[in-house]
Amino acid sequence: MADLKVRVFKGNDEQPATTVTIPGGVLKIASNLVPQKAAAALKEQGIDLDELVRLSQGPDAKGKLVEIEDHRKNERVIISLE
Repeated sequence: MADLKVRVFKGNDEQPATTVTIPGGVLKIASNLVPQKAAAALKEQGIDLDELVRLSQGPDAKGKLVEIEDHRKNERVIISLE
């Protein structure tokens, strides 16, 4: 089962300012703990937590799922399975 990684980059930085890793083994449980407001914000960006859990369980679950650029905040977020 793949880990879910969320990396937040500030400006044009090559290194992330923040990295959150959710181990694949607890991803299903962790997805149930995400506040509804956060889940709704993810859904607005086209990210379905239930689908992430399903994808992470596949044998070929690797790679970037989504990259979000917030130009107002000068911020970039990358969500991937690794």
